[in-house]
Amino acid sequence: MNKLKYRPSVLFSVLLVIGTGCSKSVTLQSQYILENAPAAPDYAKPLYWAALPTIKDAADSVPLKSGLKDGQAVAKADVFFIHPTIYTQQPAVGAFEWNADVNDVALNQKVDNSTILNQASVFNGSCKVYAPRYRQAHYYSFVTQNQLEKQKAMDLAYADVKAAFEYYLQNFHQGRPIVIASHSQGTAHAKRLLKDFFDDKPLRQKLVFAYLVGDITDVPVQPDDFKTIKPAKTPEEVGGFASWHTYLRGFFPDKYVPNRFSTAACTNPLTWRLTEEYASQTLNKGGVGLKFTFVPQLADAQVHQGLLWINKPYVKGRSLIKNKVWHSADINLFWQSIRENVALRVENYIQQEQK
Repeated sequence: MNKLKYRPSVLFSVLLVIGTGCSKSVTLQSQYILENAPAAPDYAKPLYWAALPTIKDAADSVPLKSGLKDGQAVAKADVFFIHPTIYTQQPAVGAFEWNADVNDVALNQKVDNSTILNQASVFNGSCKVYAPRYRQAHYYSFVTQNQLEKQKAMDLAYADVKAAFEYYLQNFHQGRPIVIASHSQGTAHAKRLLKDFFDDKPLRQKLVFAYLVGDITDVPVQPDDFKTIKPAKTPEEVGGFASWHTYLRGFFPDKYVPNRFSTAACTNPLTWRLTEEYASQTLNKGGVGLKFTFVPQLADAQVHQGLLWINKPYVKGRSLIKNKVWHSADINLFWQSIRENVALRVENYIQQEQK
């Protein structure tokens, strides 16, 4: 038998390339000069969207061996999905280093084959999927001590996200219920988007829910980050948000600061509650692994001091898994549980709207 088939590093290779992560040897040396930044995307052109319900894209996919179907044609809600950092490599000589070029074909393919396929697709059961390409900040922005350059890179990335959402509102929305979803860098932008467009504003009435996953900011999303959008305490609540960041049980990340992390709004994606009771893998409706293949009961979960802890995923060869940071698999590990929760909240929102 081919032992490679069960090597955990192979099984989870598709998970570990998603989201923020790169070699720490990548260092950006150039000064941030805004005039040298890549041109802004024109969201009137479909090529500047990684996912649209009107075109065939990776967000239309469902996992192999899942028996699921893409439901966008009859979906009653929309999801605006903001993808994580995929711009992690050493930039080409002469390229603008701090923000990605949305015309970079190779990078766009990496976005589509990783985060759009494995993450954005989770919403296609009950939402039409809208995911903009944007001039994402380079991974280095999250590890540099140069806060000025970092903020400039993040501001430019958010300017694109905001422009894409404004285009969505003007051209696609048509009064439909909205889910906001994001991962990693995308969540940093999603928090700003919620404050600018939803929090204590009329559009909040159209907010089904916000999935703010894998927040990588210095202070992860807190219960009181928004005036009117609060962390949900039950699986069926609408108008609120859920957030989590996944690590191996017993592990605390280097940047863990108790008075910041322990107070974070952390949701267990198997129970959809903020409490710390343990949820076994039997509650996991299924995750996705190698080649976007469905894996039943992939992981357990427990909230602990603002973090989501898991034991090693329940796969053959799990004893050999050494990974402690499961940030890249925040969505993959709980894929079907998230999909079913989105459907529940959309249905509850529609029922409440009809009363």
